[in-house]
Amino acid sequence: MGERISSVGISGWGAYVPIYRIRGEEIAEHWEGDPSVPLGLGVPEKSVAGIDEDNITMAWEAAKNALTRSQIAPSEIGMVFIGSESKPYAVKPSAVVIAEALGITPHTMAIDAEFACRAGSEGLRHAFSMVNEGAIEAALIIGSDTAQGAPGDVLEYTAASGAAAFVVSKKNVVAKLLDAVTYVTDTPDFWRRELSPYPRHGEGFTGEPAYFHHLTSAIRELMERNGLSPNDVTYFVPHQPNARFPLKLASKLGFPKEKVLPALTTAKIGNTYNASAFIGMTRILDMAKPGEIVLMAPFGSGAGADAYLFEITDRVEEVSGLAPPTDSYIERKVYIGYGRYLKFRNKIKRLI
Repeated sequence: MGERISSVGISGWGAYVPIYRIRGEEIAEHWEGDPSVPLGLGVPEKSVAGIDEDNITMAWEAAKNALTRSQIAPSEIGMVFIGSESKPYAVKPSAVVIAEALGITPHTMAIDAEFACRAGSEGLRHAFSMVNEGAIEAALIIGSDTAQGAPGDVLEYTAASGAAAFVVSKKNVVAKLLDAVTYVTDTPDFWRRELSPYPRHGEGFTGEPAYFHHLTSAIRELMERNGLSPNDVTYFVPHQPNARFPLKLASKLGFPKEKVLPALTTAKIGNTYNASAFIGMTRILDMAKPGEIVLMAPFGSGAGADAYLFEITDRVEEVSGLAPPTDSYIERKVYIGYGRYLKFRNKIKRLI
């Protein structure tokens, strides 16, 4: 399915990445694993949420940055939507906590959603439609995760922490939405059952049947119906489960790697799940120039993909400096050992 939308877009953007990092070789050493695995994935290190951080605290920081750049009053936000698969409460909405902390309550919708790494993107699709139709004036959309990987599992090398947020509106637009396409099927490449602390993944489904099939299908539909070739796109921002897959996807679609490398944040901070493509997009908005075309394509296991086409407006240069750039969070870092990492991520359970 897809829809052509005009006059609505992203009015503000923001990101947050915790200061702590753990190297892949540190994880491999403690499980007698192959230290070449994280390097082969293109993820030599990953970000780790601190002991006092969770998806709400990270989301608040990213959302505050997005609101600041949007220059839209909190009272105008008619929907707060957070996509996450690592929320701190089983039953209590994160969106309400964030909305309250930002001064958006009480006259707003507050929604928590799950669709693996694509839940935040689901919110973005809803926001564009609702704002475009006049149901609400503006929406705050967040992707935030302290991503989980079982100790010793290959996911532990990449599952990282971070958040990104966008304000969607018809005014103060910095990235005008030109078109959007969604493609979903029931493909069981990744799942977590109730009460299970860590997700499982079907290796045979992860690549071609899930990630590549869904993203290429959505992106090709978007480009074909808009008469575009890779040469017409300035930046390509796909979901980043590791650093290898986005480059392979770009090659399959005919995008030169120079168009995807500026958005490839996973190589520095790991896979932040719902914030993965979103953080890449915030980095692009930090550097984008008026008139440039950006294609963002989030993916979620289970499985589904979205493809968005944006045109950058003159306003982007006026507001970029109003909040910290994404790189300011990515480049600051404090390395920790595996024991401290286990403590921070609550992977050590005490039996009393």
